[in-house]
Amino acid sequence: MDPTELLPHRPPFLLVDEINEIIPGTSASGWWQLTGDEWFFAGHFPGRPTLPGVLMVESLAQVGAVAVLSEERYAGRLPLFGGIERARFRRQVVPGDRLDLHLEVTQLSARAGKGTGIASVDGDVACRCDLLFVIIDQSEG
Repeated sequence: MDPTELLPHRPPFLLVDEINEIIPGTSASGWWQLTGDEWFFAGHFPGRPTLPGVLMVESLAQVGAVAVLSEERYAGRLPLFGGIERARFRRQVVPGDRLDLHLEVTQLSARAGKGTGIASVDGDVACRCDLLFVIIDQSEG
């Protein structure tokens, strides 16, 4: 599935190419193919391009947002970061890597939730983290 069917994100800040599994309100999985043409590689780091860890966490959050927004009661709403806990980075992600993304929603209420995400390359964990989020109406600011 095209993630833009549910996410408000658009390039250059859409950090997932495809959603391949959704259990509404429970979990979602997808992937992001890194080509080397992404805007951040030129400066992070010249001569040794590496995906910034914070963007890995954001890609997991976007997959988690798909899990939440696919639940009918949250359609048209907007999940925003409330916090990042226990983020650990285990390997570098470089141009040519496909980052496989999975987020499991562990708590979900009318206004907030938590989830655990894992990003991996070829089965090797690159990042694991717990995400906290709030859910607002798109008109709120």
